[in-house]
Amino acid sequence: MAGHVEAVGGNVTQLQPGDEVFGWCDGSFAEYASVPHGQLALKPTNLTFEQAAAVPISGFAALRAVRDTGQVQPGQQVVIIGASGGVGSFAVQLAKAFGAEVTGVCSTRSVEMAGNRSLADLRRALSPTGTLVLVGGSGGRWFMGTGRTLRAVVVSPFVRQRLRSFFSKPKRTDLPVLKELIEAGKVTPVIDRTFPLREAPEAIRYVGERSTQEKTVITV
Repeated sequence: MAGHVEAVGGNVTQLQPGDEVFGWCDGSFAEYASVPHGQLALKPTNLTFEQAAAVPISGFAALRAVRDTGQVQPGQQVVIIGASGGVGSFAVQLAKAFGAEVTGVCSTRSVEMAGNRSLADLRRALSPTGTLVLVGGSGGRWFMGTGRTLRAVVVSPFVRQRLRSFFSKPKRTDLPVLKELIEAGKVTPVIDRTFPLREAPEAIRYVGERSTQEKTVITV
């Protein structure tokens, strides 16, 4: 979410009414939201509120996948599958910002399922000691879409390749990192479509159809 601070609690010193902020919270489909101050940071100066609202949570997931789990270093070759998606569009830019040679892979609308590759297919695309980072639940209908991730966990100890997975959790310390990269022009959130607040149910249906690319935003 992103917006203006309306009021702050008595113990809050880092933010004040009128500040332009972004972050995350429950219940953000609203004109007003109550947010723990640790889940907010000053909005990047070069973003609109709509763009800033699109940064968490996908930006967190991409940052952790590229920086922490993938440990991407300058000069490495990185392939991002689902490069046009909410997380993928951030991951491409972050990997490039960290100095990697990046290839983005995405499917056309007519062959969408072609991008949903099996674990064996993904391993064949790796070097013998390459790293695979699986983000979220995708790659099959078993175990709520986490079948591929579970197989990677089982196989990883027996192969030279590093097969890694995680489920992203928001971290307050990652907001300033993303803010700095955004203000430096290295990362820009990309919005696919916006919906007014009154059309929030339609926005959820749109995202649920999996036809969206980049980020979908609800505006107030």
